[in-house]
Amino acid sequence: MTKLLALISVLGFRLMGCVHSEFIEPSPSLALRSFSGTQTRMPCRFTVKGDEKLVQVTWYREKPGGEREQIIIGHFTEGPEASPDFLNRVQFESSDPTVDSTLLILNTKKADQATSTCHVSIFPSGNFERQISLTVWILPIASLEPVILQEGQSFRVAASCRSVGHPSPRLSWDTDFPGQSQNRTGEDGVVTSQFSLHPLRSMNKQRLDCLVWHPALDGPHRISNELVVHYPPDALIADSGSWRIGHSGSELRCVVKGNPLPQNVTWSRKDGRLPAGVLVKEDTLVFVRPLNVTDEGVYVCQTANSVGITKAEFKVEIGKHASESAHALGSLSETLLIVIGASVAGVLVIVIVIAIVFVNCHLRRKNRKLKRALSVRTEEMISLSRQVSMRRLNSINTDPRTAPEESSLIQMDSVTKGSVFSVEDHSTLSDVRGRRGDREYDSLGRPAIYTTYCPERSSKNTRQIEEERNERRRRVESYVKSSNMSLVSVCMKSK
Repeated sequence: MTKLLALISVLGFRLMGCVHSEFIEPSPSLALRSFSGTQTRMPCRFTVKGDEKLVQVTWYREKPGGEREQIIIGHFTEGPEASPDFLNRVQFESSDPTVDSTLLILNTKKADQATSTCHVSIFPSGNFERQISLTVWILPIASLEPVILQEGQSFRVAASCRSVGHPSPRLSWDTDFPGQSQNRTGEDGVVTSQFSLHPLRSMNKQRLDCLVWHPALDGPHRISNELVVHYPPDALIADSGSWRIGHSGSELRCVVKGNPLPQNVTWSRKDGRLPAGVLVKEDTLVFVRPLNVTDEGVYVCQTANSVGITKAEFKVEIGKHASESAHALGSLSETLLIVIGASVAGVLVIVIVIAIVFVNCHLRRKNRKLKRALSVRTEEMISLSRQVSMRRLNSINTDPRTAPEESSLIQMDSVTKGSVFSVEDHSTLSDVRGRRGDREYDSLGRPAIYTTYCPERSSKNTRQIEEERNERRRRVESYVKSSNMSLVSVCMKSK
């Protein structure tokens, strides 16, 4: 009975220890991430209640095969002791590991990426464990190897970019030129990317950067690089000064381009040696003495680099007057002027055509507006005229008293017009007869067959005809006046 009570008491104490003793940290299934070459802190703290005592703490690391490997041990009397494989690499954060069992990895390596266990031995409760999963990232290390290209070569590699890291980085290229990239990953985790293109001289000194992408970086890591393309040199002779007899100080300069840039320039003349009194200063040919006719000719400058050789020619013509006469063979100045003139003329023609089209369109729109306004005004006038005519007809038909007056006015107007017309016809006939007064006519107005010449009678007849004509004119005027007065009086009476 006594033994049973003792056993029950021991179990009670253990249950109390299980209830009150617990891990403060780490939390269950804790996952940490660290970087290679840095210090890593792996927390482990345990609280003990009552009469329990933490006797020993041990850190283990799980190998790929599942076997446990001891890292370090801390005893409450003997103190800490690291395993031989981890000497000078690990230590407890606290001087008393039974109080704080946190482990420090001083120089983290990729091999430290594993699941580690903090094992705590409590007396008399027993053993307790917590596991921590550690992931070790390696910041990417990248390098770029440029390639010197040459114009005219086939499609080939222009640059290679290599990077190593954990997890494996990703590589890309930043450039303005078309090309093709090829990526591959080696067994050792090294990622390589190659960029290939067709080399052209326009690509020289242009951007071809390698971008390294990694989850440990906020953005891509850029490795700057410029393309290097070698191409043959180009040469052009530029002149300065006057080219007339007696002038001194005229120069010819050989302007060269190329990659690599040519360093030496050689001057010569096609028809023989250079004339006396000409000085060569690097890439410039100087006529230090006054010019004469013997200085005429075609001058040649020649240069070369590691890719090729080139030369340029310039024809010098010495003018006998003040006008200058010197021009470069193959010079593009005249062509450039022609192109500029043609471009300006083309632009002017286009502007004129656009202006003509715009004016025509404007005039057409204006004419259409005027036609519409005229048609509207015409319709309005026709409508008003119709309304006035209808009003007149309605007034005539509705007022019977005005009919006699209107008819009398019309009759008087017709009588007057008839009288006037009859008088005018009579006067016209008389005028015709008067114009024929220089001859004799019978009673029917026909010319007489037999006539006798009589001057006195002729003059008398002429005076009579004039008097009769004046008399008839007075009568017609008085008749018309009296007719108008009578019409006015009739109208006044009718009103």
